[in-house]
Amino acid sequence: MTVEQVPDPLVVRLEGLEKTFALPSGETMTAVAGIDLELRRGEFVSLIGPSGCGKSTLLRLIGDLTQPSAGSVTVNGKRAHQARIDRDYGMVFQAPVLFEWRTVEENVRLPLELTSQDRAARDARVREMLALVELTDFARHHPYQLSGGMQQRVAIARALTFSPSILLMDEPFGALDEMTRERMNSEVLRIWEQTGITVVFVTHSIPEAVFLSSRVVVMSARPGRITRVVEIDLPRPRGVETRESRRYFEMVTEVREALRGGEGRAEEGLAEEGLASLERAEAEGLIG
Repeated sequence: MTVEQVPDPLVVRLEGLEKTFALPSGETMTAVAGIDLELRRGEFVSLIGPSGCGKSTLLRLIGDLTQPSAGSVTVNGKRAHQARIDRDYGMVFQAPVLFEWRTVEENVRLPLELTSQDRAARDARVREMLALVELTDFARHHPYQLSGGMQQRVAIARALTFSPSILLMDEPFGALDEMTRERMNSEVLRIWEQTGITVVFVTHSIPEAVFLSSRVVVMSARPGRITRVVEIDLPRPRGVETRESRRYFEMVTEVREALRGGEGRAEEGLAEEGLASLERAEAEGLIG
């Protein structure tokens, strides 16, 4: 009898991770230090912390876009560099980085042009990805003809062409207006639920992190260290009702307290103050 091999539930393992940069003055700056973290398959994990705390640096270390000064990054049981060679990653940044002279479908096809796949297979994959991000009707449009949110959906489709096991997203909705950002939050959750991919998401927005995530990793000011990991126990699927629920506001407050360096928990009697006070606290702390 053949025993079916069960995939390792851990996708990313960070151990003793540190990154130090040399400054023009000859001094050094430590961006992140003492990072130990494990990410499970199919999780949606957000990284949040003060500006300059090393969130993006940590994401780049996971994605092998920069090398650690100390410690190790293991992805799917192998070194991060090998994982990048094996195309285990998809990456989406704040700017969609689309080629204006190429159509939407040509932008999505670009990574596949570097492979030995035949034209029919590439075209089929492009159609599949455009359907996933609901842009089939805009395949022949150019980026300048699209809204900011639609351009980011093109970037997401392009990042998923190789069926990566991890999607790294560095403040992808930071430049969008609030209404578009909320719609994109719902879009990325829909895509995450359909694909089962592991997502690591950098954001400055506490409400965004809470709405999207399975866990929120809270980081300190530089050098960035993990001060708390907050489990987000909001039910799924998440939608408008989620954002209006008492538990959502409580979780937003809990993450805010963790960022402020408190015990990382909302005080026990906070919920009794009513949603008005929670909404006021949210309005004061949209940016962590």
